[in-house]
Amino acid sequence: MNLTINEIFYSIQGESLYAGLPCVFVRLTGCNLRCTYCDTRYAYDEGQVLAVDDIMGRLLPYACRLVEITGGEPLFQPGTPALITRLLSDGYTVLMETNGSKDIRMVDPRCIKIVDIKCPGSGESEKNDLENLNRLSPNDQVKFVITDRADYEYARNLILATWTPPFPVPILFSAAAPAMAPAVMAEWILADNLAVRLQVQLHKILWPNEDKGR
Repeated sequence: MNLTINEIFYSIQGESLYAGLPCVFVRLTGCNLRCTYCDTRYAYDEGQVLAVDDIMGRLLPYACRLVEITGGEPLFQPGTPALITRLLSDGYTVLMETNGSKDIRMVDPRCIKIVDIKCPGSGESEKNDLENLNRLSPNDQVKFVITDRADYEYARNLILATWTPPFPVPILFSAAAPAMAPAVMAEWILADNLAVRLQVQLHKILWPNEDKGR
């Protein structure tokens, strides 16, 4: 089984409930969406074809047991579920960040899925597979990237229409830099007494001038 890999790198987890932890990132090439705020456009087409065994070998020098499969869109490549299962079978804790447009049931249930539901500001909200909200396990997470008040209200209304608090999975509201000021979104969350987690992109605070490999 071969996959096209854009980059493999070792860094600090910048988002999700695992933020702050050392992590090895495997970024896959290709994406079916073109979000307005995308910061990994270089992963649309650039990449190297590697066998799963080669990918596993490139992880070993980092001696890190937390791996994130990201993109692009990982589920854009049919070989991704097999890679995830191999990693899990070898004892890795595996996160997968997905754009929410693909059925997450194809992925090993042991994988921690971070499902990014697209808001209108992304330009791709009509591509959401909202049935994924019913396919989540308690270990998974849901993320909304917020660009403005309309995005915030979209995300708030969607989760309240889907679930009655307490929510069954952690819900992350991520401020899209530089469009959305985190402090402003914090005030909205507090005003609504909304049980979601405000997050900022930690890696962009640590390394503001680096685009790749962080």
